[in-house]
Amino acid sequence: MKRIQYHRYGGPEVLRLEDFEPPRPGRGEVLVRVRAAAANAMDWKMRNGEMRLMTGRGFPRGVGNDFAGVVEAVGADVTRLKAGDEVLGGTSLKGAGAFAEMVIAAEQTVVRKPVELSYEQAAAIPVVGITAFQAILGKGKVRPGQSVFINGCLGGVGRAAAQIALMSGASVGGSCRATVVQEARELGVDPIVTFGFDPKQLEGRFDLVFDTAGTLSAAAARTLLKPGGRILDIVPTALKFARSALPGPYQVLMGRPSTNDLDLVTRLAAQGALRIPIARTVPLADAIPVLTELERHGTPKNGKLIVTAG
Repeated sequence: MKRIQYHRYGGPEVLRLEDFEPPRPGRGEVLVRVRAAAANAMDWKMRNGEMRLMTGRGFPRGVGNDFAGVVEAVGADVTRLKAGDEVLGGTSLKGAGAFAEMVIAAEQTVVRKPVELSYEQAAAIPVVGITAFQAILGKGKVRPGQSVFINGCLGGVGRAAAQIALMSGASVGGSCRATVVQEARELGVDPIVTFGFDPKQLEGRFDLVFDTAGTLSAAAARTLLKPGGRILDIVPTALKFARSALPGPYQVLMGRPSTNDLDLVTRLAAQGALRIPIARTVPLADAIPVLTELERHGTPKNGKLIVTAG
């Protein structure tokens, strides 16, 4: 079996496509033959050591969390899934390794893939879908008639969050690059501002400010907020965690594995109500240079990078 992995924390130069022997699934785990896996920004945050307190120090370590494929084998106490099931899901942080021919995941982080979705479409869902859902309807508690501002409204999480907020009866404003303003407008975002905007032009207009890019200052976010509103940020730093522990509207959000939430956003995608575009697909054997390009230059843009296997 082949897997993209690394033997020490560092930049993309530490990545290697190597042979590995997948373990047998343990209690509550499934072994999945990967057909497609999706890249997320947290993949390189984990690889460069920013999240080592959560990922541990054991090597070699795999890369990639979101995947879709076919169940190869199941461990003890697995009840919802069986060998041959088409599935999608995510790994644990310590168990990352979706850019591979085989991956292990907990049953609770995996759901059946609807026939309406290709493996590539399914792999794009877990991290962005769950994070957006939990931000808008969980921590954000968005209700019909409220207004949401999404910083980075055409990023992976931002785009999903905008669609979920609009489906929930809220209005959505947001920021994006100047070159994609029309695309944001077609998504239903209004008002639209470009990155680096003056927050005073939208002062006090939003019940929820959702910073998916991690670039809004605390002062800017508060300027946008209505009294009693909430600020959510999904790009954590030590300073942001400290601020989140203080009384006030600001919270750092880390998406939590949830079978129910993943199943719900997957159903929305199967119905065509939630669309997560794919910018490029690349086979596993050719993936490292493309993953490096995504990390260093943000390309491909306007959609997910999908790594295919098998």
